[in-house]
Amino acid sequence: MTAAPPALYRLAPAVVARFLGLALVGLALILFAGTAVVALVGLPLDVLVAVVLVGVVGCVVLGWWLRSRAWVMRCTDDGYRVRLVRGAGVTEARWDAVEDAVTTYRHDIACVQLRLRDGRTTTIPVGVLAVDREQFVRDLQRRLQHGHGLKPL
Repeated sequence: MTAAPPALYRLAPAVVARFLGLALVGLALILFAGTAVVALVGLPLDVLVAVVLVGVVGCVVLGWWLRSRAWVMRCTDDGYRVRLVRGAGVTEARWDAVEDAVTTYRHDIACVQLRLRDGRTTTIPVGVLAVDREQFVRDLQRRLQHGHGLKPL
Protein backbone atom coordinates (compact mmCIF):
# COMPACT_ATOMS: atom_id res chain seq x y z
CA MET A 1 0.00 0.00 0.00
CA THR A 2 1.39 3.41 -0.94
CA ALA A 3 1.90 6.09 1.66
CA ALA A 4 -0.90 8.61 1.81
CA PRO A 5 -0.04 12.29 2.14
CA PRO A 6 -0.70 13.83 5.55
CA ALA A 7 -4.23 15.15 5.94
CA LEU A 8 -4.96 18.40 7.77
CA TYR A 9 -8.50 18.98 8.95
CA ARG A 10 -9.11 22.68 9.47
CA LEU A 11 -11.72 24.62 11.42
CA ALA A 12 -15.20 24.94 9.94
CA PRO A 13 -16.11 28.46 8.76
CA ALA A 14 -18.83 28.74 11.43
CA VAL A 15 -16.26 28.09 14.17
CA VAL A 16 -13.88 30.64 12.66
CA ALA A 17 -16.74 33.17 12.64
CA ARG A 18 -17.43 32.49 16.34
CA PHE A 19 -13.79 33.08 17.26
CA LEU A 20 -13.69 36.28 15.22
CA GLY A 21 -16.94 37.44 16.82
CA LEU A 22 -15.39 36.99 20.25
CA ALA A 23 -12.31 38.89 19.12
CA LEU A 24 -14.46 41.77 17.87
CA VAL A 25 -16.41 41.90 21.13
CA GLY A 26 -13.10 41.98 23.01
CA LEU A 27 -11.89 44.78 20.75
CA ALA A 28 -15.09 46.74 21.39
CA LEU A 29 -14.60 46.40 25.16
CA ILE A 30 -10.99 47.55 24.87
CA LEU A 31 -12.08 50.53 22.77
CA PHE A 32 -14.77 51.42 25.29
CA ALA A 33 -12.23 51.38 28.12
CA GLY A 34 -9.66 53.20 25.97
CA THR A 35 -12.16 55.92 25.12
CA ALA A 36 -12.94 56.40 28.80
CA VAL A 37 -9.24 56.64 29.67
CA VAL A 38 -8.53 59.10 26.84
CA ALA A 39 -11.48 61.28 27.91
CA LEU A 40 -10.74 61.20 31.63
CA VAL A 41 -6.97 61.59 31.50
CA GLY A 42 -6.91 63.97 28.55
CA LEU A 43 -4.66 61.90 26.33
CA PRO A 44 -4.46 62.79 22.65
CA LEU A 45 -6.95 61.13 20.33
CA ASP A 46 -4.04 59.55 18.45
CA VAL A 47 -3.71 57.03 21.29
CA LEU A 48 -7.22 55.78 20.66
CA VAL A 49 -6.63 55.67 16.89
CA ALA A 50 -3.51 53.57 17.49
CA VAL A 51 -5.48 51.16 19.68
CA VAL A 52 -8.13 50.85 16.96
CA LEU A 53 -5.52 50.15 14.27
CA VAL A 54 -3.69 47.56 16.37
CA GLY A 55 -7.00 45.88 17.26
CA VAL A 56 -8.23 45.74 13.66
CA VAL A 57 -4.89 44.39 12.42
CA GLY A 58 -4.97 41.83 15.23
CA CYS A 59 -8.46 40.68 14.21
CA VAL A 60 -7.44 40.40 10.55
CA VAL A 61 -4.34 38.38 11.46
CA LEU A 62 -6.39 36.13 13.77
CA GLY A 63 -8.94 35.53 11.01
CA TRP A 64 -6.23 34.71 8.48
CA TRP A 65 -4.53 32.31 10.90
CA LEU A 66 -7.77 30.56 11.86
CA ARG A 67 -8.86 30.20 8.24
CA SER A 68 -5.61 29.16 6.57
CA ARG A 69 -3.10 27.97 9.17
CA ALA A 70 -4.94 26.56 12.19
CA TRP A 71 -5.85 22.88 12.08
CA VAL A 72 -7.85 20.62 14.36
CA MET A 73 -6.53 17.20 13.36
CA ARG A 74 -3.46 16.06 11.45
CA CYS A 75 -3.40 12.49 10.19
CA THR A 76 -0.34 10.75 8.80
CA ASP A 77 0.29 7.10 7.99
CA ASP A 78 1.90 6.70 11.42
CA GLY A 79 -0.65 8.38 13.66
CA TYR A 80 -2.68 11.46 14.44
CA ARG A 81 -2.49 14.68 16.43
CA VAL A 82 -5.43 16.76 17.66
CA ARG A 83 -5.35 20.38 18.83
CA LEU A 84 -7.74 23.29 19.39
CA VAL A 85 -10.36 20.91 20.85
CA ARG A 86 -10.95 21.27 24.56
CA GLY A 87 -11.74 17.95 26.17
CA ALA A 88 -10.46 15.86 23.26
CA GLY A 89 -8.73 13.42 25.60
CA VAL A 90 -5.57 11.90 24.14
CA THR A 91 -4.23 14.46 21.67
CA GLU A 92 -1.65 12.27 19.93
CA ALA A 93 -1.30 8.55 19.23
CA ARG A 94 -0.07 6.06 16.69
CA TRP A 95 -2.61 4.16 14.60
CA ASP A 96 -1.44 0.81 15.97
CA ALA A 97 -2.41 2.02 19.46
CA VAL A 98 -6.01 2.67 18.33
CA GLU A 99 -8.36 -0.23 18.99
CA ASP A 100 -11.30 1.11 17.01
CA ALA A 101 -13.15 4.22 15.91
CA VAL A 102 -16.81 4.80 16.69
CA THR A 103 -19.33 7.57 16.17
CA THR A 104 -21.02 8.93 19.23
CA TYR A 105 -22.79 11.97 20.63
CA ARG A 106 -21.45 14.07 23.49
CA HIS A 107 -23.71 16.85 24.75
CA ASP A 108 -25.88 16.40 21.63
CA ILE A 109 -22.88 16.97 19.32
CA ALA A 110 -21.87 14.34 16.76
CA CYS A 111 -18.35 13.09 17.46
CA VAL A 112 -15.87 10.50 16.28
CA GLN A 113 -14.22 8.69 19.15
CA LEU A 114 -10.93 6.87 18.72
CA ARG A 115 -10.62 4.26 21.46
CA LEU A 116 -7.07 3.31 22.36
CA ARG A 117 -5.97 -0.13 23.53
CA ASP A 118 -5.11 1.20 27.00
CA GLY A 119 -8.68 2.43 27.59
CA ARG A 120 -8.11 6.12 26.87
CA THR A 121 -9.99 7.92 24.10
CA THR A 122 -9.71 10.80 21.66
CA THR A 123 -12.98 12.58 20.88
CA ILE A 124 -13.30 14.85 17.85
CA PRO A 125 -16.54 16.79 17.33
CA VAL A 126 -17.05 16.57 13.57
CA GLY A 127 -18.97 19.86 13.49
CA VAL A 128 -15.78 21.84 14.08
CA LEU A 129 -14.12 20.34 11.00
CA ALA A 130 -14.25 21.92 7.56
CA VAL A 131 -14.84 18.58 5.85
CA ASP A 132 -17.75 16.31 4.99
CA ARG A 133 -18.46 13.90 7.87
CA GLU A 134 -18.53 10.84 5.64
CA GLN A 135 -15.26 11.74 3.96
CA PHE A 136 -13.63 12.27 7.37
CA VAL A 137 -14.83 8.89 8.68
CA ARG A 138 -13.72 7.11 5.49
CA ASP A 139 -10.25 8.64 5.74
CA LEU A 140 -9.97 7.66 9.41
CA GLN A 141 -11.04 4.08 8.61
CA ARG A 142 -8.53 3.82 5.78
CA ARG A 143 -5.68 5.17 7.91
CA LEU A 144 -6.66 2.95 10.83
CA GLN A 145 -6.70 -0.15 8.61
CA HIS A 146 -3.34 0.79 7.13
CA GLY A 147 -1.93 1.40 10.63
CA HIS A 148 -3.01 -2.11 11.65
CA GLY A 149 -1.44 -3.62 8.53
CA LEU A 150 -4.76 -4.53 6.89
CA LYS A 151 -5.21 -4.31 3.14
CA PRO A 152 -8.49 -3.22 1.50
CA LEU A 153 -10.56 -5.91 -0.19
